[in-house]
Amino acid sequence: MAVYTQVDDHTLSAFLDMYDVGTATSFKGIAEGVENSNYLLETTGGQFILTLYEKRANPADLPYFLDMMEHLAADGMPAPLPIRDKTGASLQTLSGRPACLISFLRGVSVNHMTDAHCAALGETLAEMHNSLQSYTQTRPNDLSLKGWQKLASDTQNGADSVEAGLKTIIFNELEYLASNWPSNLPSGNIHADLFPDNVLFTGTKITGLIDFYFGCTDMLAYDIAVCINAWCFDADHTFQATRAKRLTEMYDSVRRLSAAEIDALPILCRGAALRFLLTRLYDWLNPVKGAVVRPKDPLDYLKRLQFHQSVKDTASYVV
Repeated sequence: MAVYTQVDDHTLSAFLDMYDVGTATSFKGIAEGVENSNYLLETTGGQFILTLYEKRANPADLPYFLDMMEHLAADGMPAPLPIRDKTGASLQTLSGRPACLISFLRGVSVNHMTDAHCAALGETLAEMHNSLQSYTQTRPNDLSLKGWQKLASDTQNGADSVEAGLKTIIFNELEYLASNWPSNLPSGNIHADLFPDNVLFTGTKITGLIDFYFGCTDMLAYDIAVCINAWCFDADHTFQATRAKRLTEMYDSVRRLSAAEIDALPILCRGAALRFLLTRLYDWLNPVKGAVVRPKDPLDYLKRLQFHQSVKDTASYVV
């Protein structure tokens, strides 16, 4: 989450007049994340998150994301519920941006992940995948191979200013992935960005899954690979095998992983690491002037990529 677009009190008041949520009592920006403008809103009717969609968000994709959240919430998953206005619409325009009001979920994101957090994540991820099997809308993953190739092209002139030799590393990895990327694995609708700041906990119980705006239709095991990258390395970028094994073990207890999915984990993890290396590199090289946002270091994901390149088999990731 982040703040790119400022919303003044008069604009907010007019926006809220379209809803049955009362009047604003508190309104503050949320600085985490990198994609959209987000505000924590308290009204006389409750607490909400107000999101204005920016940057990579394609307005044509927004109904897919919002309907996915609504589907999950209706199925009992801890997903935020888009709030519909007095006419029944969940998508509006605010300050020249598409915007949505969604329910506030209680819980905290964790900075120090444990095996128990990763076990809960694996179980909930599988439950989410099972729920989304009945979600009939689809959306291609525009941040898979073709998207990575475009990002590599867009960042190639500045890559070596961030790390000597980074351009060559990226293009060599792209060549490898293009030749070895798996196909015909079980697919469905996935989150594709389930980082620790997108998961809320009370203790070790997950009480919220948020930020579905990279949701897409892709290999289910790719979602696991994203989580391994995001959750299973410590602050020094050292891989924590027990976290990964608890994550995959509990996922498998809810949705059985096929042998092909397990065998594909090393390359899927390489792809996921490259995806976040490239998007972070792009944002690092193209900061938005005046944005209340903290760019994230792309080299964190270079270190993860280099680990996955060293993996010989799936034993690092599964029990």
